[in-house]
Amino acid sequence: MEPQMVGLTVAFTAGVLSFLSPCVLPLIPSYATFITGLSLAELTEGDRRGARRTVLLHGLLFVLGFTLVFLALGASATLIGALLRTYSEWVGRIGGVLLIVFGLYLLGVLRLPGAEREWRLHLADKPLGYAGTVLVGIAFGAGWTPCIGPVLGGILTLAATRATVAEGVGLLGVYSLGLAIPFLLATLLLERFLSGFRRFRTWLPWISRLSGVLLLAVGLLLLTGSFTVLSGLLARWTPDFLLDRL
Repeated sequence: MEPQMVGLTVAFTAGVLSFLSPCVLPLIPSYATFITGLSLAELTEGDRRGARRTVLLHGLLFVLGFTLVFLALGASATLIGALLRTYSEWVGRIGGVLLIVFGLYLLGVLRLPGAEREWRLHLADKPLGYAGTVLVGIAFGAGWTPCIGPVLGGILTLAATRATVAEGVGLLGVYSLGLAIPFLLATLLLERFLSGFRRFRTWLPWISRLSGVLLLAVGLLLLTGSFTVLSGLLARWTPDFLLDRL
């Protein structure tokens, strides 16, 4: 298994954890009603087939908006890393330290100055039309909240260590996919989501801690130069039929 594949797996997992974070998960019903213009009753009790078509279309446009932001950030991070390619070993080590700091913050061990301040863009009223939904997605992607910020920052740090812009963009694309898939499923099945969320909400603090553990692990791998070692170990444990497809 190549180091790039390990990075993509980490990115997708980070995207899913970002969706499950206390900053995003409780707001899913609000985002669903905001981007579609439908009430919660219409989304859960009305013409479900018609509502789901509307939710799917606006959900995809919303996903497109934040994906564009993440891809641009990934390309920028990789370009900056490429400019420092001569010092690639130090870029990896510094990136590892940053990931460890982000991980310790999510675990509640460290406090970062200004991290408790919310940088998310707010839209009091949604711009009209489908283009407006894309703009709302862009505003969401440009957000930098205490929950999603460290995880996204960790993936951007990992992108800065990639050899090419395509790899960095791919990393953020997979991160976006990890956030987009559960978002679309939750909005399409909003009634089930609301029912399940009541039982799941007590676990939300542990999601942040799990994100912190993930960033700590990746940070230590980068800091010690062990990313390729992990790839070799995973390759040994991966069945041959899966390796042939990777």
